[in-house]
Amino acid sequence: MAASRKATVVLKAVKRIAVHFCPFESNVRSTREFLAMVGSEKVRATNMNCEVVAVVKHDKSEPVVDVTYLDGEKLVLKGANLTSSEMLSAFQSRCTAKDPQAQK
Repeated sequence: MAASRKATVVLKAVKRIAVHFCPFESNVRSTREFLAMVGSEKVRATNMNCEVVAVVKHDKSEPVVDVTYLDGEKLVLKGANLTSSEMLSAFQSRCTAKDPQAQK
């Protein structure tokens, strides 16, 4: 996990991130860690127009991260079977592909 925290998260290509989870379920840890990473002040400063929303439900629902990019594309990460590192890696690879300045 320490390696994933060093990864630079840039929200330039992202319009909205909605994190849905039930806090009482046992499989929400990675989803909550992902929310903490993308919701930090440093990361949010990379795109002040990006909306980061936590939707907390008490309905035993599966933890899901819905990402909407500026071009309209959507990415859905189902956190029940993924680690926060895997979620961050998938999210970052898509962000990098959409941001021409990030490709060096």
